Amino acid sequence: MKEIGLYLHFPFCMQKCRYCDFPSYAGREGQMGPYLEALFREMESYGDISGEYEIGTIFMGGGTPTLYDGDSLVRVLDKCRECFPVREDAEITVECNPGTAGREKLCILGKGGFNRLSIGLQAWQDSLLGFLGRIHRRQQFLDTIRWAREAGFVNLNADVIFGIPGQTLDEWLETLEKTAACGITHLSAYSLKIEEGTVFYSWKCSGGLREMEDEKERELYHKGIALLHQLGLEQYEISNFARKGFSCRHNLTYWRNGEYIGCGCGAHSHLHSIRCGNVKDIGTYIDRMNNGRPAIDFKEEIDSQTELFETLMLGFRLKEGIRKKDFLDRYGFSLRNRYPKELEMLGAKGLIEEDAEAFRPTALGLDFENTIALAFLK
Repeated sequence: MKEIGLYLHFPFCMQKCRYCDFPSYAGREGQMGPYLEALFREMESYGDISGEYEIGTIFMGGGTPTLYDGDSLVRVLDKCRECFPVREDAEITVECNPGTAGREKLCILGKGGFNRLSIGLQAWQDSLLGFLGRIHRRQQFLDTIRWAREAGFVNLNADVIFGIPGQTLDEWLETLEKTAACGITHLSAYSLKIEEGTVFYSWKCSGGLREMEDEKERELYHKGIALLHQLGLEQYEISNFARKGFSCRHNLTYWRNGEYIGCGCGAHSHLHSIRCGNVKDIGTYIDRMNNGRPAIDFKEEIDSQTELFETLMLGFRLKEGIRKKDFLDRYGFSLRNRYPKELEMLGAKGLIEEDAEAFRPTALGLDFENTIALAFLK
């Protein structure tokens, strides 16, 4: 059987962050109950896939899944096992914002089968947290870490952001050093992108916000990588770092261009060479599920050439690169035979390197992943 991932989206937030363009909404608490029942109906709609697939990872993201009480989230996990064949050793992640999960809730989640917690810290400094529009402060993150460990969580991720307007190099390095010292096993470090429809975008358009200059943003990125290496968190993807044995299995499914099922409003699926995405509006999603209609907002067939390009584009985001045997097994031809000129050109530019097992991006290549991808676009 083929191992795939399962993503469940929870679109509710206490407050919309100023940089966030995800399908998440504040002030919709009255829809949380009906949404859960609609989510269950979508999960049930997949029928029996046990003959072909098994679920190796489950990721409950948002939004803020931990706005729900612990028993409700365990109920969702139980529903996953009822609707899908879930591996015994599945990686099961729930996203958590500090201030939304106390000691009791985290104990319920740990006992209920969750084995990975992803905590949205974003910055160590309270002033930057306020600027970003976060609901929490540093102390609430520290409390969440302590309670999670007491609840038995070993696999702990923290999300952080760099490139925040006004953020200094010292503030960024302090964020990394202090966060790593808390005992996390994984860290996701994202460069701030100001997206249309966000508060920051409105500020930018009105002249009230200036993005960090590229040169300074790259300085933060590279010095952050060096510090994390010293702290025992090794880079394995452009934005992701882990202690040995703690790379995120769920996200590796995406980067290796694997198949996955997404349930919930705004969730995407990639199955049987078809990619589709659900409607983003909560009310529309609930209404469609209640009336037996598909939640799908768009659907596209992925032809063989597109799949090949996406495998290369995503794979070269990983330090492991494109593993030769896996590529040959999947496509029936070697990367070297299909793209000799492209590989030679990228190697000459110092963007990729080759060893017996794989073609891998260099440190420079990770900075210019778009250049690598474009080389294979034709």
